[in-house]
Amino acid sequence: MQKTIIISKVLYYISRVLGGLYLITGFYGLFSWVTNTHLLLKNQRTIITYPFTEKSFLILDSNTTYLIFAFLIPVFAYGLFFWLLSSVFKVFYQNKLFTAENVIHLRRFYLVNILLPSILTIFTSFFMPVDGELSIIIILHFVLGIFVFFMSEIFNQGLNLQNEQDLYI
Repeated sequence: MQKTIIISKVLYYISRVLGGLYLITGFYGLFSWVTNTHLLLKNQRTIITYPFTEKSFLILDSNTTYLIFAFLIPVFAYGLFFWLLSSVFKVFYQNKLFTAENVIHLRRFYLVNILLPSILTIFTSFFMPVDGELSIIIILHFVLGIFVFFMSEIFNQGLNLQNEQDLYI
């Protein structure tokens, strides 16, 4: 069990940092775009620079639809994905595995992975063409969501058994 705790803690911190970086990138891109700071326009491209420099950080099409649906929504969605993934890893290094809070973390993760990619893709398809390769990503998130759904049900059953045992004692 000690290996599981170590691995889950390492993966928790990695995924939490990745989630934070995605969210910071999204908020910085949104801030730069809304306030028109740290922006350069070259050849139909919007270049967002690192703060206080002229060095390119993000190179995007100069199109509002592209900025919203091909940059902001995916960046924020993956920020949410990694943040929720870190909560899943956190489940596995707790002293008590079968708790209602842990089941809730697993449930959030599988619901977001099963529903959100399809909903966002359908929503985006109303405003811009969507690549066919995106269906592979949707399927991967769906399979990951189903896998965590099974884990959630196992944890829920463990929680029920633990509660029954606590009542019996």
